[in-house]
Amino acid sequence: MPSFLDPEWLISTFGLAGILVLVFAESGLLIGFFLPGDSLLFTTGLLVADGTYLRQPLWLMCLLVSVAAVAGDQFGYLFGRRFGPALFRRPDSRLFKQENLIKARTFFQRYGARSIVLARFVPIVRTFTPIVAGAGHMHYRTFLVYNILGGALWGWGVTMLGYFLGQIAYVRNNIELILIGIVVVSVVPVAVEVLRGRHRTAR
Repeated sequence: MPSFLDPEWLISTFGLAGILVLVFAESGLLIGFFLPGDSLLFTTGLLVADGTYLRQPLWLMCLLVSVAAVAGDQFGYLFGRRFGPALFRRPDSRLFKQENLIKARTFFQRYGARSIVLARFVPIVRTFTPIVAGAGHMHYRTFLVYNILGGALWGWGVTMLGYFLGQIAYVRNNIELILIGIVVVSVVPVAVEVLRGRHRTAR
């Protein structure tokens, strides 16, 4: 992958501040959908365990990542609440695709408030769901509760997974293969939804 999407390069170059900015951007900024969220958190946990580039304790890293994720979704919600209708009328551009917004809206309509938690684990949908929630005027208190829950589960869960698996010699020695596996697993839910959508259309 390009160096600017390589989690280890990003962490070695920008450190903790870079991790938090990227998590915030991928969670709630329209331009953040392409960022490597899952693999970034997994690599963060792995490097904390290895003591490479990152010297912060695991609990602090997980806490800060979760706060950045929740803050990103909060921004996305407020952005969607303010500019939501205009977004659905906006034409496609190089970075913005209406299909991503529509996919997130379908996901939101199908799962309701739970989508705020579930979307955390689905790339692309993760970025657009809080914007759709804001555009749909989801009750703010309900959004806040599910946002905190989803941000904590994702931030702590994926980072701790990287931390504990990172202490296994095989994982440390095959990190590129592991990251590819994470990307593949992350894309599976999206691929399944696309195939199901095509099947429904064909029927």
